[in-house]
Amino acid sequence: MDLKKALPSWNGTDGAAGQEVFRTVRKDLEQILLRAYQVADPTLRAMKPDVLAEEEMKFSYITKGDFCDSYFDVQKRIAQRLAEDVDYVSYLSQVYSAYVSGLINSLLKNRSLFKGGRKHAIDLLVRAVLSDISVVMYHYFIHLNRQADEARAAAQAEREQRAREDNDVIEVINRALAALSTGDLTYRIESEMPKRVEVLKQNFNDMAQQLEETMTRIALNTRDVMANADGIRQSSDDLSRRTEQQAATLEETSSALMLITKRVSQTTNETQQAHKLVDATRADATHSAGIVKSTVEAIARVEESSKEITSIVGIINTLSFQSNILALNASVEAARAGDVGRGFAVVAGEVRVLAQRSADAGKEIANLIGRSSAEVKEGVALVRETGESLQRIVKQVQEINELVTNIAAAAHEQSSSISQLNTAMADMEQTTQKNAAIAEESAAASHNLAAMSDELTRLVAQFTLESRGGSSARERGNAALSLVRT
Repeated sequence: MDLKKALPSWNGTDGAAGQEVFRTVRKDLEQILLRAYQVADPTLRAMKPDVLAEEEMKFSYITKGDFCDSYFDVQKRIAQRLAEDVDYVSYLSQVYSAYVSGLINSLLKNRSLFKGGRKHAIDLLVRAVLSDISVVMYHYFIHLNRQADEARAAAQAEREQRAREDNDVIEVINRALAALSTGDLTYRIESEMPKRVEVLKQNFNDMAQQLEETMTRIALNTRDVMANADGIRQSSDDLSRRTEQQAATLEETSSALMLITKRVSQTTNETQQAHKLVDATRADATHSAGIVKSTVEAIARVEESSKEITSIVGIINTLSFQSNILALNASVEAARAGDVGRGFAVVAGEVRVLAQRSADAGKEIANLIGRSSAEVKEGVALVRETGESLQRIVKQVQEINELVTNIAAAAHEQSSSISQLNTAMADMEQTTQKNAAIAEESAAASHNLAAMSDELTRLVAQFTLESRGGSSARERGNAALSLVRT
């Protein structure tokens, strides 16, 4: 928009009246301007002469309605100067409002000076300041547009610069990440970076440094990990093998113990049977001892009877001897008697024969009784020895019975102990089986650990680390890997 064409100058009447307004207000203009400028700058104590001169010139132009090129030039300088210090909203609402208020108050204070009337003077003043403010706003907007253009240009330049910097940063980061992706942990960003992303560079370098140190420690410890894993694997295999052997041994021991338990139980039963047999034998021996004792007593009675028979036989022999003598005497007397005594002699002969036979029989009986007595004595001795032997047998059977009883009790206790031992062996066998399973699982876990350690070594060997101690992490990792594989 062409502001000069849109804001024509006034005609002669309004221009003349405007000059009268200018002359009326001019004496208060400096104070009016000072108060208005103090709104923007409270520290201001006096108007600068050049600023005051330009303000008076501008006021002269607008009160006369002379919107010539000179006016636009003066107002342009004033507006540009104000736009540098005050935004247009503050300028309109505070600075310019104070300026207009001062002008109106000054005009009203000197109303008696107006020839054309106060209302006309106020209308001209309002018309003048509104025309002036439109020019001020025009220049303000030009200034704001220029600032906006400059800001946009600066922002665009900054964006372009930042885009270039971002591209450079992306390129640097890409190179760094590419190095990391290949396992090179020694890579560091050395390029200069914009301050706004300097922390990114520092963070990456710190991260790479920390990662390198971590991987270096991992690489240094990999060999020990592999060796320990191999040791654990061998120990687990050995433990598993020994546990299996122990389980087999325990199983054999358990079987043998079960057989022993069975045999001990059988022995216990047989011992109980032997105890019963010994009891029966002891009873029989005791009974036999009683019989032998009775036999001894009976033989003793036979011996006494034999003695009595011997006495009787002695009497019979005596009677036979006397009968024989009497018969002999009778025969002698019969012979003396002659025929009268012949019958008596026959009887006496028969008596003598009978007496002789009785004597002979008595002798035979005596001999038989003598032999019987000897045999009875021998039988008595044998029976007594048998009784004594039976007494000893009874005593020995009693001792055997006690021994068998003790053996039976010991066998029962042994059977109970072996049964408990068998139960303990069963529990131990079950525990050993569980230990064998755990050992097998441990062996499998140790093999997995060794495999994972092998994989860890292989992964660590893919990284490039700073050489320490004359070898890189890759070399140390490969060395550890080859050590474990051998």
